Amino acid sequence: MPLSEHEQRLLEQIERALVDDDPKFASTVRTGDRRQKARRKLQIGIGLVLVGLVVLVVGALEFWPLGVLGFLVMFAGAVLGILNYKNATGAVQPGAAPGPAGRPGPAQGKGPKARRQPLKNRLEERFRRRYDQ
Repeated sequence: MPLSEHEQRLLEQIERALVDDDPKFASTVRTGDRRQKARRKLQIGIGLVLVGLVVLVVGALEFWPLGVLGFLVMFAGAVLGILNYKNATGAVQPGAAPGPAGRPGPAQGKGPKARRQPLKNRLEERFRRRYDQ
């Protein structure tokens, strides 16, 4: 949905105020997209996994230390990919967004408070809810 003219003017005013207040931060925000850097790292990770897999297979057939090196390269690529997956895809972490009125959601199986409960208590609560239905 496109912005109205009034909203565009407000956005431009906010941008100018940001540049005036903190030009270094404004240039950092303007120049880089974090997702783009994370996507690049994710692509590198996938490439390392593929190269490591090839080196692992060749090493398993020819020279076992080469296979170990291939496994380490493959593992490093997998770690790099996993660490950058959420930022690259823009996936929202569960519990990151606040509930209505800026308060976190209730602790009834959802929200950050539910994750602080021990697993045993959560499972018991879930069982009770199913049994009551």
